[in-house]
Amino acid sequence: MSEPNVRSGPGVADDPEVCLKAFLATFAKAGYAKKTQDDKRRAVVPFLRWVRDARIAVADLDEADLAAFLSRPSRRRLKHHDPARSALHQFLAHLRSVGVAPPRDSDWSPAGVLVGQYLDHLRESQGLCPRSIEVYSPFVRTFVVAQQLPEHSTALDAVVVRSYVLDHSRSRSVSFVRLLVAALRSFLRFCFFDGITAVDLSTAVPPVRRWRLAPVPPFLTAEEVERVIAATDGSTMRGRRALAILLLLARLGLRASEVVALELNDIRWDVGEILVRGKGRLHDRLPLLEGVGEALALYLREARGPSASRRVFLSRRTPRVGLAGPSVVCEVAREALRRAGLRPAGRVGAHVFRHSLATQMIRRGASLAEIAQILRHRSITTTQLYTKVEFEALRGVALPWPSAEARR
Repeated sequence: MSEPNVRSGPGVADDPEVCLKAFLATFAKAGYAKKTQDDKRRAVVPFLRWVRDARIAVADLDEADLAAFLSRPSRRRLKHHDPARSALHQFLAHLRSVGVAPPRDSDWSPAGVLVGQYLDHLRESQGLCPRSIEVYSPFVRTFVVAQQLPEHSTALDAVVVRSYVLDHSRSRSVSFVRLLVAALRSFLRFCFFDGITAVDLSTAVPPVRRWRLAPVPPFLTAEEVERVIAATDGSTMRGRRALAILLLLARLGLRASEVVALELNDIRWDVGEILVRGKGRLHDRLPLLEGVGEALALYLREARGPSASRRVFLSRRTPRVGLAGPSVVCEVAREALRRAGLRPAGRVGAHVFRHSLATQMIRRGASLAEIAQILRHRSITTTQLYTKVEFEALRGVALPWPSAEARR
């Protein structure tokens, strides 16, 4: 019989040396430098030595063990973002990914199971894209934990829901509150249909006042767009990637998320088309304009480099995988604007080029239907927003303000 304070010893499947070699192999396969692999080894080896002395099986490791190791009196205090701390958490994540260590306890808690079921519902029944699910997830998880669901689902009512929204809306931006109420409405509808709540509480979520078509989107003139493109140095590897991204944004009006999702097979060189993976898993085809195709070809030949990823645009740093998200594309756009010496009003990103394309099309006489087709709007109402930016045309039809003499 084992001692009460001793956890089961390691077996063949979770041998520390084998696990360490497999962990380091993932970095070698991803193309990390030898120095990075050595740094990971130096961080993990002392931890595994401590695990062995404490007679803890690798298969039993969790965050509590990491905390105990890092809080030892003999160990220097690590900063929150210390590379050694990060390496240990990566090692634990690796053990979970290969099935050696069990998943987080919270994933199997009632709250974790409920959130998991809701996310599966969004993915399988509602057809939401991964990005939308990522946006909804933290709002719903926080709400579930705060209300102690599903154990206390009977205590959930309209008053509780409204109070929660009001409390979490104070000192928050309109965008944050809109996402909060959208996520809660979706989740509460799921709870009703799944029988977790007896009534549909989604109607208890208060609306967020928003004047439709009120804001005027920032945009660049045609000359400013060309200035941004001309300021991008296409002779460097970094510049070639930036140039290809900017031309997709400026010439075809792609969203940042659509640039991120672009795959090698989506560029159909033989027919001169590009497949765009848009919102709601909708796929659209756009013509592959000559300048855009040349920039993409130059990037793919001389700057992208080898990678197992099928994404067109890759991270410049190891591992060489697809871009982390739309924020990377937005930062490329902001850097390009800074290089060109342009500072549009407000915080702008990749979408400013989409707005600029629509504005240019309006000024060239394109109809709203044609603009909606290029920008792939589901509703013509969305396209109507761009009619507000044609100030020069409005001045041409506006009547002069009557003077005092004219009113006599």
